[in-house]
Amino acid sequence: MKLHNLKPAEGSTHKEKRLGRGEASGKGGTSTKGNKGGQSRAGYKRKMAHEGGQMPIQRRIPKRGFKNPDRIEYRVFNLGQVEQLVEKYGLNEFSLDQLYSNGLINRTDRVKILANGEIKTKLSFKVNALSAKAKTAIEATGGSVEVVQ
Repeated sequence: MKLHNLKPAEGSTHKEKRLGRGEASGKGGTSTKGNKGGQSRAGYKRKMAHEGGQMPIQRRIPKRGFKNPDRIEYRVFNLGQVEQLVEKYGLNEFSLDQLYSNGLINRTDRVKILANGEIKTKLSFKVNALSAKAKTAIEATGGSVEVVQ
């Protein structure tokens, strides 16, 4: 097989319809575009989201709410949850790497600690954010806190 022998597979190619080549072709006259109007003219493009005069969906549906583009979303853990996770997974420190390796957070998640519940074990925390009450509760048990960005 050589380059000059190559042909498309049988039935995979079709002849192009030749529009506007006289009445005998069956596609003459208006060239299958109907009579008059914008759609029969050259350069016609249908407007995006045009629904033929019906009120378009983007105008029928009301606008609701506000999405703050600067919002920072955190994966929240309460001190009570931390205590349970330490027992379940045998964590010696509560860091982003430890949580990710145990499948508790995704790689891009940011972690925040809140003070709901109580903590009994001495732990070192390396998290993105924590509440003031949580910080005092952790330091009261002898643990350490490091805020990472």
